[in-house]
Amino acid sequence: MQDVSAFTNRLAKNYKHYAKWARRQGLDAWRVYDKDVPQFPFALDIYGSRVHLQEYDTGWEMGDDEYRAWIDAVVAAIAQVTGIPAAAVTLKNRRRQKGVSQYEKVGAAGEDFVVEEFGQRFIVNLDQYLDTGLFLDHRNTRKRVREEAAGKRFLNLFAYTGSFTVYAGAGGAVSSETVDMSNTYQDWSRRNFELNGLDLGKHKLVRADVFQYLEEAVDAGKRFDLIVMDPPTFSNSKKMRDILDVQRDHVWLIDYAMALLAPGGWLYFSNNLRTFQLDDRLSQDYQIQDVSGQSVPEDFRNRKIHQCWRISRA
Repeated sequence: MQDVSAFTNRLAKNYKHYAKWARRQGLDAWRVYDKDVPQFPFALDIYGSRVHLQEYDTGWEMGDDEYRAWIDAVVAAIAQVTGIPAAAVTLKNRRRQKGVSQYEKVGAAGEDFVVEEFGQRFIVNLDQYLDTGLFLDHRNTRKRVREEAAGKRFLNLFAYTGSFTVYAGAGGAVSSETVDMSNTYQDWSRRNFELNGLDLGKHKLVRADVFQYLEEAVDAGKRFDLIVMDPPTFSNSKKMRDILDVQRDHVWLIDYAMALLAPGGWLYFSNNLRTFQLDDRLSQDYQIQDVSGQSVPEDFRNRKIHQCWRISRA
């Protein structure tokens, strides 16, 4: 019998606090556990009546039978604490042996369902992809964009499933461009826009490599009042002209985005590379405010899940 009491106790304590907190905030999706107990290296997110359970790779060696028993005990504890049945738990882990756990469903078609966040609605899928369709750690930044978007022309770069644009539209942005090179994500964005009643005549989806888009947009003299750029740490997608390395490329990306910024506008730039350092040269050219302290939500124990800056012209 696996002893998971340390995990169960911590999860119960967290769940009691954050379930009430999430209800007050109007959140269907929130983080309840994040490696709080080192022997249980999981991130556990509630999505409505389901659980997204991610196992961090620790390099621990464990036989398949032992591992299966351990995971089964962890999932049973989750079901006991949250009241969410084991069948509604999706496990994402590093093990690739087949049949290690009944909870591992990555690559299955999965099922789309809708969660609500601060009054906005989003389509998520816990099974089909590594990510769910909604990055919970940027919830506060999305809300901030909604508060600041009235009357503005908005640009969303590396847009993923368009959630920042949903918030900008809800906040009264007069127009927007949402740029991502994935057909899958652009289609997901369009469905999110329709779900939230955005006018697709004003809110344009642009399937493009961001590097190429920025060059062409600067050449065309486009202007935006509010820009969000949240690039991946690294990407070598065949659709991209070059390999993206956020540490190496961020100065170029920020310079080009700032060239599109109308007077009085600002850019939110964020990434989740733990070792990331903003180039010193940027602070000579622009006014830069580190807003990571406010942008990381309180349900994230890991305060370094991302870094976020608000950048304007000096």
